[in-house]
Amino acid sequence: MQLVRQKEDKAQQGHRYAAGPRGRFGVAVATLLVAALGTACSGGSGADKTEKVKTGNGAEAGAAGALSAAEKAKAAQQARIAAAKKWGLRKVPLTAPAAPKAKPEITTRDGFEVEDQEEYPPVFTTIPTEDKVVFLTIDDGAEKDPQFLKMMQELKIPYTAFLSDYLVRDNYPYFKAMQAAGVTLNNHTLNHRYMPALSYEKQREEICGQQDTIQKQFGKRPTLFRPPYGNYNQDTLRAAKSCGIKAVPLWNAEAFTNRMDYREWDRDLHPGDIILTHFRGKEDWKGTMPDMIRQVMKTVTDKGYAVARLEDYL
Repeated sequence: MQLVRQKEDKAQQGHRYAAGPRGRFGVAVATLLVAALGTACSGGSGADKTEKVKTGNGAEAGAAGALSAAEKAKAAQQARIAAAKKWGLRKVPLTAPAAPKAKPEITTRDGFEVEDQEEYPPVFTTIPTEDKVVFLTIDDGAEKDPQFLKMMQELKIPYTAFLSDYLVRDNYPYFKAMQAAGVTLNNHTLNHRYMPALSYEKQREEICGQQDTIQKQFGKRPTLFRPPYGNYNQDTLRAAKSCGIKAVPLWNAEAFTNRMDYREWDRDLHPGDIILTHFRGKEDWKGTMPDMIRQVMKTVTDKGYAVARLEDYL
C-alpha cells in the first residue's frame, strides 16, 4: 500500500485524481358534469352554491399555502444574508441541492488500496457527484470555541466531526451541543496515535474503544472513521471493519485561517471534494475557528461551490 503521510496542520501533495395536469382536468370536468346534472334535476339548489364555495375556499387555501412557503423561503434567505453579514462573510454561502435520492457508489481511490481491499471499508478523498458541492470535515476536538458553534448554526453550514477522545473528554457537553445542531460525530481514535506503528490488537483498541466512548457519551455508534494523519495499513482497515466502520473518508483539500492546501496537481476544488480542517484556535493558528470558516467559505463560494452534508451522499 502507498501510505498517505500527512501532518495535522500541513497537507502534503498526493497522487493525481482524476397528480398531473391531465388528472386535475379530468376531475374538474367530472365535477362540472355532476353540477350540471344536479341543476337540471333540482332547478339550481343551494347545494350547488355550497359546492362552488367549497371549491373556491380550497383554491384560496392552496394559494395561501403556496404563498406561505414562498414567504418562508424568502425569510430564510434574508436570515442567511443577515448571518453572512454578521459573521463577516463577503458573500452569502450558496445553498446545497437536495440530497441525492440514489447514493453514489463509493470505492477506494486508486493508489490508496491495501491488500484484499475489497474486503474492507472504502478509502476515498472525493465523493463521485456532478453536483457542485464540497464537504467540510473537522478533526480531533482540541479547540472548543462557542462562537464557532453559534456561527455554524446561524449560517446553516453543514459539517462532519471526527473526534479523538483524549481531546474531547474534558468537555463532552460542547460536542453534545454540536450533535444537537445536527452534526454527526465520528471516529478519530481514542488517542490519535500513528496507526501503522501499532499491532492489530492495539489498533482495534483505539478504534473500537472510541466507538464505545462515542456511543456511551452521545448515544450513537459511528459508521465513519478517519485514521490520524491519514495513515493506515491493512490492519487498520481490518480493525475498523470489525468495529462497525463502513467507510474511511480522507480529504482532498485542507483549510487553515489564511489559506487552503490541495492534494491535486491543479491545486483546486472539484465536485465532491472532502475538505479537512481541525478544531484549532490562536494557540496553533493565526486566528480563530470563525476566521478559518471565513477563509473556507470565501474560497468555496468564490469558486461557485456549496457546502453539502457528507452523510447525505453516503
